[in-house]
Amino acid sequence: MQFEDYFYFFEDEIRLKGHRIWIDDVVNYYHQGYSPEQIASEFPGLKLEVLYATIAYYLHNQAQIDAYITQLKAWRERQYQTARTNSMMHRLRERVQRSP
Repeated sequence: MQFEDYFYFFEDEIRLKGHRIWIDDVVNYYHQGYSPEQIASEFPGLKLEVLYATIAYYLHNQAQIDAYITQLKAWRERQYQTARTNSMMHRLRERVQRSP
């Protein structure tokens, strides 16, 4: 088994080939105690072989993948806060413009 057969390795993400599913999607279920068979029920288009390869890759590279997931969560939180702030600023500007 070659992991390159199962994943796209981009500079800032690891995605499962042929799917719009990222490695962190599967690892999050794995951390919650899901078995590969249970994860398959959450992602019906994924074969068990791919899920086992994903978990094997994670276990083989756990420190790096955990760091990747930590960075990803921080990036998502920054994006959320930026969107939230921009939305709030937009509403405040509208209120100011409507004020006499």
